[in-house]
Amino acid sequence: MKIGRNDPCWCGSGKKYKSCHAAFDEKLDAYKAKRVPVPSHKLIKTQEQLEGIRKAGKLNTEILDMVAANIKAGMSTDDINTLVHNYTIEHGGIPAPLNYQGFPKSVCTSVNDVICHGIPDKNEILKDGDIINVDVTTILDGYYADASRMFLIGEVSEEARKLVEVTKESVDLALKEVKPWGRLGDIGAVISEYVYKHGYTVLRDIGGHGVGNDFHEDPYVCHIGKKGTGMLLVPGMVFTIEPMVNEGEEDFFQDEENGWTIYTEDGSLSAQWEYTVAVTEDGVEIITH
Repeated sequence: MKIGRNDPCWCGSGKKYKSCHAAFDEKLDAYKAKRVPVPSHKLIKTQEQLEGIRKAGKLNTEILDMVAANIKAGMSTDDINTLVHNYTIEHGGIPAPLNYQGFPKSVCTSVNDVICHGIPDKNEILKDGDIINVDVTTILDGYYADASRMFLIGEVSEEARKLVEVTKESVDLALKEVKPWGRLGDIGAVISEYVYKHGYTVLRDIGGHGVGNDFHEDPYVCHIGKKGTGMLLVPGMVFTIEPMVNEGEEDFFQDEENGWTIYTEDGSLSAQWEYTVAVTEDGVEIITH
């Protein structure tokens, strides 16, 4: 049913449609007429939702800061899980991974050749030279925020350090591509170009996603792309950028026993950084990192 110009706007602002999102929707329709994929209203967060997601993001960042202050050689990945779980609960949040589709822990810990979805284990002890991705997703008052960081344990090899740095740099470059009326493919294009230039590979089949009102929403954010293609980016969209970069080939396999953990096929190192971002009227807002 078409909304009238004097009706309340669909965004929940309380304003009349004509003075709120009417011009915005006309612009979307113009892009749609050119066969550009445009987001549905469902993917565009209201100001109230954005504020809730920001609060979840603030807690999520605090959790990762706490991990950064405590992570060290000799601790188990399950020790990290305990830290994350307790801090989240103590600050009024809920660890989103816990029991999500059967996932048994409150955080993902992916060490060395684990690409993603590593399950914390009391028998997995961090040692000098390891690299580890800690992936935290937090629910606060019903809103979700999602980010991960790489940590270098003790003295790591120059090769491992470079992989981690290049992965982080690719995300920083991608942030510059997040702008209103840009395209989703611009993000993947800049990431893949930079990663390939350094001799690494980036996963095509596992990528970023919309987030905020739920753990995983549309759109899918591929980290391999072509400029000027993909969904239109518009103010109010919230999604993750989280390239998984392999030192060797892109091929991977899933642990058949636990059904979650993804490893590099060739046993090479893998790194990942993840931010949750929002498209704004003039660029990008980092929600959590």
